[in-house]
Amino acid sequence: MKSARPHAMRVFLVALALLAALAFAACGDTQDDESDNASESASQEGRADPNAPLKKGLKTVSIPKQLGNPYEEFEHSGVDEALQELDGSNRISGPTDAGASTQIPLINAAVQQKADAIIIAGNDPNAVAPALKQAAQRGVKVVGMDSDVAPDARSVFVNQVTTQLVGENQVESIGKQIDYKGDIAILSATANATNQNAWIDVMKETLKKPKYKDMKLVKIAYGDDDDQKSFQETQGLIQAYPNLAGIISPTTVGVAAAARYLSTSPQKGKLKLTGLGFPNQMRKFVKDGTVDEFQLWVPKDVGYLAGQAAVALASGVITGAEGEKFKAGRLGEYTIGKNGEIVLGPLTTFKADNIDEFDF
Repeated sequence: MKSARPHAMRVFLVALALLAALAFAACGDTQDDESDNASESASQEGRADPNAPLKKGLKTVSIPKQLGNPYEEFEHSGVDEALQELDGSNRISGPTDAGASTQIPLINAAVQQKADAIIIAGNDPNAVAPALKQAAQRGVKVVGMDSDVAPDARSVFVNQVTTQLVGENQVESIGKQIDYKGDIAILSATANATNQNAWIDVMKETLKKPKYKDMKLVKIAYGDDDDQKSFQETQGLIQAYPNLAGIISPTTVGVAAAARYLSTSPQKGKLKLTGLGFPNQMRKFVKDGTVDEFQLWVPKDVGYLAGQAAVALASGVITGAEGEKFKAGRLGEYTIGKNGEIVLGPLTTFKADNIDEFDF
């Protein structure tokens, strides 16, 4: 009588082969499904999918620091441009004054109106944070731009240029105009403006360098991004510090108001002024000798980049993590840096020999 062991072994091996074939087929069946659902899965798990298509019909609300500020209007018009280009829509909704808490009702309204993203230039980094966090919990993407909000209250922050570069360049600009010696003052916007304070901190550190040892910061004044108050603060600085050699005003409203005051004062051409301003606002002051030079970036591009980032966030292309990349329309590809920062680009210095090349 023959043993049954060889026959049983053959049956076992055949069954094992069939199971392996079935398992392989099952893997093949699910592979395509996994690929098809990758974007959805990545979105659900909070992971970026750089190949995800950009969503159409998205609605964003952009919140400037204050309505009526030409810089803010020009900057936020860039958000409009980006959303129109991407088949979405943007609504600009800003407060009438630059108070710390005036943006909160606008944030809450944007959530109620089911915006896909909020793009905000913060008046105060912390005052708006709770409202922005609540918006994020309800699925609204948050982009800070120009003046940052608390980092844990937004996904990304679009910075004009690095904070370090602005502070250093502004000090160097005034320094070379006054031969690196004498008293200087700063005419800022609001006392709580995130970007202004960050730039001023860098200015203070820069002034500690040996190159600037003969320059002294005697006063920081605040014009609250109001033309008349900035004009009056300039007058007050000159009266309080008769030996003042220069003023830095890193705000478009402030530098234009200061230039207007200096243009009709005995200090015209003697007291040097630099800052961040619009070529169209400052052109006459450069040409009449009131101002030698000032600096800025292209504000509309800040808003355009923020709009592109908002759509990329809402589409799941990026999450705000360092190293993620996305395409920003006419501006090209950008990489997210540390703490969700996206840097637009370098400063431009405007002088008599190049100011007519710019129209904004």
